Formats: sequence, structure tokens, C-alpha cells
Amino acid sequence: MTLEKNTIIHDRYRIVEILGQGGMGSVYRAIDERLGVAVALKENLFTTEEYMRQFRLEAVILANLRHPNLPRVSDHFELSDQGQYLVMDFIEGEDLRNRMDRLGTITEEDATQIGAAMCDALAYLHSRKPPILHRDIKPGNVKITPDGHIFLVDFGLAKVYQGTNQATTTGARAMTPGYSPPEQYGTARTDPRTDFYSLGATLYAALSGVIPEDGLARAMDNAQLTPLRKRNSKVSRRLASTIEKAMAIDPSDRFQTAEEFKKALLGSGSPTAQLPGNHIVAPPPPEIFLPVDPEEVVAAKEKTPPRQPVVSPITPPAAGEELPFVSPLKRQKERERRRRAAVMRFFLILILAAVAALAGVFFYAPGILPVNLRNAISVLIPTRIALPFYTQPPLPTQTLTPTATSTPEPPTPTATAVPTNTPTNTPLPTPTATVATEVAPTENVSTPEPSEPVVPGSATPIGNSGQVAYSSNRTGLPQIYLFDLATQEFLKITDMPEGACQPAWSPDGQRLVFISPCRGMDEIYYGASLYIINADGNNLTPIVSVPGGDFDPAWSPDGSSIAFTSLRTGQMEIFVMNVDDPAFITQITKGAKDVEARQPAWSPDGSQIAYVVKRFGVYQIWLMNADGMEQKQIVRSGVRFTDYLPTWSPDGQLILFNQRPAKVFDFPKLMSISSTDRTVEQGSYLQLDPFSIEDVQYSPDGFYLLYEGEDNVENNDIFYMTVTGANIVRVTSDKGLDFDPAWRPLGE
Repeated sequence: MTLEKNTIIHDRYRIVEILGQGGMGSVYRAIDERLGVAVALKENLFTTEEYMRQFRLEAVILANLRHPNLPRVSDHFELSDQGQYLVMDFIEGEDLRNRMDRLGTITEEDATQIGAAMCDALAYLHSRKPPILHRDIKPGNVKITPDGHIFLVDFGLAKVYQGTNQATTTGARAMTPGYSPPEQYGTARTDPRTDFYSLGATLYAALSGVIPEDGLARAMDNAQLTPLRKRNSKVSRRLASTIEKAMAIDPSDRFQTAEEFKKALLGSGSPTAQLPGNHIVAPPPPEIFLPVDPEEVVAAKEKTPPRQPVVSPITPPAAGEELPFVSPLKRQKERERRRRAAVMRFFLILILAAVAALAGVFFYAPGILPVNLRNAISVLIPTRIALPFYTQPPLPTQTLTPTATSTPEPPTPTATAVPTNTPTNTPLPTPTATVATEVAPTENVSTPEPSEPVVPGSATPIGNSGQVAYSSNRTGLPQIYLFDLATQEFLKITDMPEGACQPAWSPDGQRLVFISPCRGMDEIYYGASLYIINADGNNLTPIVSVPGGDFDPAWSPDGSSIAFTSLRTGQMEIFVMNVDDPAFITQITKGAKDVEARQPAWSPDGSQIAYVVKRFGVYQIWLMNADGMEQKQIVRSGVRFTDYLPTWSPDGQLILFNQRPAKVFDFPKLMSISSTDRTVEQGSYLQLDPFSIEDVQYSPDGFYLLYEGEDNVENNDIFYMTVTGANIVRVTSDKGLDFDPAWRPLGE
């Protein structure tokens, strides 16, 4: 159970805030009431007798550690039926992960200094009697103090290493994808080289801004490590080679000691060897630090817990069962080598047998060799060697008996016309305030299977409702249009004098919210206001706005609220408006100066909102509860890429978003990330056919993706395709810019 703020534990430590949370327990910032200093309180909730014994053993060993790059363990205690606790120095400062978020990447000199400091700490830990393995080195566990001093923190997952012939009694292992070596995922033996891999991966991420490919995936040959210099060409070849050696899949290919690793790091750059504790980097800016006065700390706002490693409760192996790690790929290659050797032996035996048979036929067949020569050869051949004769067996005969099911019936022709992939637009009606009859969705039809998509020209609604709304400037200023994918008819919904765009449907599919003025495809719509209109173009209702601009509207799944971006506070923030009482508006994000939030996207169940935060000059994908609580960044692409326009899959399991390079032009890519798995912080690139795909939306049935993009004529239009990227259909083909697509829900 998570400890509440201001809870006094062990009659001494007052909880200030939670710093992190994992499967084994939590890490807290607390105040030592006796000494009035801040401490870090590490919790372990496993209370079995074996865990209690192991905890006491390791707590005593950790309490005796004294090194300038390691925090001091000052206390440990157990609470019956609650857990075990380690008390350590709280290291004030920023961790390396925060520095990566702030700067994107670190310099080669800083990476060398950090690596050397960590090697000093690891050399000290590995030289203890018995040796200590950290097993959870990652950017979040490397702290940089206000004076630039470097610390390796968080010993909650450390283990006492008993040597190569003894198993450890640790019952849980940290597995942080990208930073953990493959041997840490199972019951193979971990040793000091495990820490070298994690340190190498940490330096790789800090220099490239990208988490490296996962060690287990590489060991299974499902991924390959991208060369560091391919991600950051400014890194020297020698340093890149050093880091990549530390990340070798086979432990025998890595550095064997921390001192060897440190020498390679220092040999790759200008810094020279220094005494332990003297390696420092540029300190973080003062504004990132929390107040240090105990009373101010208690009053500080609670922060969102950072991501913790995936902790798998693995049953401790019996003594002697922990085996050296062998790469699965190496095992597979060894099996293949043995298989190839067996096949070669088999064919060699066949060849020898065939040669022997031919020799026997040649020798014994009458008339081929003279009698004298055959007699002479027979003297040289031992009589015990029987030359084999091969007699080919008769070929088996086979009678094919036709059955009633062997011949397939020819397909029965249907009256459905062959569809075309490029619909032809109906001529536009003359713009007028009175709108023609609405194209109603077809009712009581079966949902198409994704393997047999229904394309324009059929009578079945595509994707569920078969209609999409979008913005187009085909008549000058952008207006909202409704297009029927089956009948290929479109309807002009709005006729706003200053243009309209960004349509978003109510969940019942009967109304649209949009913004105006809209003069084109802008990044920020200054001075825009929200409007609600019926799907047939009637009952236009303006929403009272304030100076600045409101845009990026998103209707909640229950139809009660609309989330939107507003400039009313002087910078972009997200607000939520009550549809029944538009005057009731709540601000749910409030960033620091130049940290802005926008583009809200509701989860299908309405409990969460994915959104975009602008920090360090780029957009990032974040997630929060619908009330604005528990805000956290879920995609970390560094400062080289900008991520934007999140959208949810209908089952709520995936979040799709677009990604572009931050400083050079390239077409947007479509990325995805799990909405629930916080162990993964890098989006996955969806390799679909379109070379330009942006502002993606799922169809209500989840079988199709609607998007805006360009084709070979470089005109922005609306397209849709199956979720696998097949059967691309162009919805619009006019010369105007068509954008902001929105698939109409079928409703009740």
C-alpha cells in the first residue's frame, strides 16, 4: 500500500512525496525528523522469510558502502506485515533522463565524464567482499547535483554476487527495455558485465537521444543495434566503438572489468584520468530544484511518479541452477551448425555408398574389365569388403479417385458493379445558407470484414457509418464538407464568412464542433472560436469565447464535454467545456512559462486524455486523467523529432501519432505506442504504403484509417485504407486543400 504524504514511519521519517513506483514497492522522499534532513526511502513489499533474510544481509552490506559517487545507506528497518525499508541520502539535482529531456543529447565530454564516474562506482561495488551488482543502471538512476557531481543511485534492485558457482537468493530482477542485457531477463547468471551493458546503453541513449534496441530482441535476432554514429555523427568513432563493445550481446565480448571500461572511455576523448569523485559535468540550472526547507518540501505540489523498471517476480533458482548466460542467437547458430554437419555427413555417406556401388558394378560386370586385370585387383581388395549392389525398388502406383469436393464450384456472379479506387466528385452546389437534403447513413447493414474492404460504389457503409467530414478551401476560404463514401456524394455543411475547419463529431454523430475564423492549414488559430452545428448544416450555435483563440476541439465519448486548446491565459493550455452549460469551463493543464499543452484526444472510455506538450522547442506526447491529474510524458523522442496529433484506437490499447524531424523537412511518419505499457518510451514506426500521412483517425469499427496526405501530384487530399495499409482509396481529388478529416460515428 502506498504511503500517504505526511505519514510518520518508524517514528522518525515523515513522507514528503513519492519519487517512483514499481512492482516491489515505492521510493519516497522523506524528512528525517530527528536530523531535519531529506532522505530517500526505498520500500520492498516482499515479506517472505527468504526475502526478509536477504534484505537484512544486503542492507548491512550496503550500509557499509563509502564512495564519492554513491549515496550513503544510513538506516534499514522492517515493519511487520508491511514491508522492508532502506534509508539513503537524498541526492538533490536532476537525473540524466531529465537532462536528456532538457537538452536532447549531451556532449561527448560529458558522456565521458559520466561514464568514468560510473565506472569508478562500479569498480568499488564489484570489488566488495562479496561483490555487489547494481543491475538497474539507466538515465533515471544517474543523478547530477547542483555542483555537477555525479551519483549512481537506487540500490533497491542490487544483489550480492556469490561468485560463478553459487546462485544468488535475489527473487526479483529489473528489466528495463533497452537498458537491460539479455541475461537479465531470465534465470541466467548475472555478473559485473551485466552492469557494463546497462552503462553502455545509458551512454548510448544520452548521446543519441534514443533508447537503444532491446537486448533480448537483439539476442533473439529480432533487432540489430543501430550504430551510435548513425544516430549522432558528432560522436567520435573511438567512443562509439567503446560504447558498442560494452553493449555486446555475449558477456565475453564486453569489457571484463570496470577499470578496462574506464580506460577505454578516457582514451576516446580529451579528459584525462582523475581520482574517484573528481569527474564532474556542467551543473543543472537552478530553477529545476525543489525547495529544500522541510516545511516548503511538505507544501510542494505532488509530482507524477517517473517510470520504473519492469520488475518480474521470478522464483529464485535452487543452488547451482543459475547458469552462465548464452545468447539465444548463439545457441540457435550452434544448433544450425550441428544440423548442417549432420546433413553433410549424411550426404557424404550417400556419395561414398554410390561410388562403392558403381565400383562394384564396374568390377563384377562381365566384359568390362579383362579377366587378368580383375584378378589382379581382387588380390588388393580385402575379401571382407562386400561391394554393395543397388537395386531400385519398383515405383509405387497411385490411383487418383475424384471426389465430390475435389472440384471447386465456380463463383456465382453477383449484380454488384466493380468499384473504382478513385471516386469522382459530384459537382459542387452553389454556396447558400440553405443546405440540400442530408445524405443519411445506411441502417441495418453488416459490418465489413477487414479482409474484404468495401470501397466506394457499394451499398454497405464503409467503416461503420460510411461518411466523413473534412475541411476544404476548394471555394476559397475553408469550409466543412460531408462526404458519403458509398454514394460518392458530398454536402457542404458550413458557410462561415471567415472560414471553418477542425470538425469533430459528437458521439451520436448528429452534431459537429468546429472553429472559425479559419483561413487555411495553420499551426495555431489566433482569434478562433468554437461553434456547434447539426450534421445537416442547421442550428449553428456559437460558443462564447474570450480574446486569444480557441481551437483543437475534441468531443468526449459520453457527449457531455468538449476539450479544446485555448490561448486565453497567454499560452496554449487545455480546457474542458460542459456542452449543456458552455459557460462552465475548467482549465486542466497549467504549464510553466513556454511549456504549452494542446491537441487533446479522449480515450474511448473517457477516463484519459492524450495530448501534446511543447517543451524545448518540440512537441511531445503526454497522457493525463480526464480531470488533468497524473500528467506524464509517454513518448520520449528527444529534441531531434517533434510528435503531435495523437489519436486512440477504438479498443483503447494504442495511441497513434505523427512524427517529423524537428529541424529538417521530411514527410510526417505515423507512429504508435501502447496506451498502458509504460516500460516502452519510444514510438514504433508503422511502415505503411503512403509516403505522406497525417491527422489519422480510426473508423468507428476499427478496420480503417482515415487521413490527409499527398500523392504524386503534391495536392493535399483525404484518403483512407485498411489498418494494415492495404487498399488505399482517395476520397477527394479537387485542386483545393482538403484537411482535418473526421469519421462520422454511427451513433445509436
